[in-house]
Amino acid sequence: MGGWAIAVHGGAGVDPNLPPHVQEEAKKLLTRCLNLGISALRSNHSAIDVVELVVRELETDPLFNSGRGSALTANGTVEMEASIMDGKGRRCGAVSGLTTVKNPVSLARLVMDKSPHSYLAFSGAEDFARQQGVELVENEYFVTEENVGMLKLAKEANTIVFDYRIPAVGSETCSAVAESPLQMNGLPISVYAPETVGCVVVDNQGRCAAATSTGGLMNKMNGRIGDSPLIGAGTYACNLCGVSCTGEGEAIIRGTLAREVAAVMEYKGLSLQEAVDFVIKERLDEGFAGLIAVSNKGDVACGFNTTGMFRGCATEDGFMEVGIWE
Repeated sequence: MGGWAIAVHGGAGVDPNLPPHVQEEAKKLLTRCLNLGISALRSNHSAIDVVELVVRELETDPLFNSGRGSALTANGTVEMEASIMDGKGRRCGAVSGLTTVKNPVSLARLVMDKSPHSYLAFSGAEDFARQQGVELVENEYFVTEENVGMLKLAKEANTIVFDYRIPAVGSETCSAVAESPLQMNGLPISVYAPETVGCVVVDNQGRCAAATSTGGLMNKMNGRIGDSPLIGAGTYACNLCGVSCTGEGEAIIRGTLAREVAAVMEYKGLSLQEAVDFVIKERLDEGFAGLIAVSNKGDVACGFNTTGMFRGCATEDGFMEVGIWE
């Protein structure tokens, strides 16, 4: 075994006009989360425990689009989703449509550990949360002033907006008002900068795990489910690797992106980075996305075909890196 490794992400498709102070805030958050995971790994915590721990931290901070700070639906509410997967035995849990659960990733873990199912959604997931005694809050807890402003901008533009942190002031310079919109499932959208969060880990026993959490798209239709809670699309872990994806959810779903990384490693014999590069290049069609991955050998990799991706990684041999751009 090559020792432990960890990677985190805060979303792909970063707007190039993102203010420098926000970039620094993002790097500090990613560094804090990496250090949290590193400390747990050095204390011999399992991979599945570490991905949950790190994603909970990301959900609690309002900077990225998960937990507190989640994107708002067309009705101005928050509907969150998350998934977690343990490569050992490919056990998994997922949740969607959460409105009161403070940490969706931990409810996904409970679905995996404490229910006979793999996926619970909306009122059923909320009922299960109450049965399990997880921490619940009012929906208003998740709503931030920045997101209210971005929803207003999205409604005025009559579009789905991805980067909920682009400031309304000076928006004429950002891609929220681009003249040549991108497409999602053949329909025009105006901004590409989703900021789902995720973590992948291989521990010192060679066990891989992955977790992903998101608030989805700003101004999304009520009931929309993206790739993040879908095992094999936004999240996947097996005995070979762990993968968490971010980006255009519909494209990630079509390409079963996370599972494809494991598949080409298994069937084509590619290394982790080769597999990540192949999947980003060959499996997204015209979509845009990014992903982070670890292997059971202690390798860590990332890839994206967007302007940038909030990301960080570290390995047992002392390597550590946090970045946004290519």
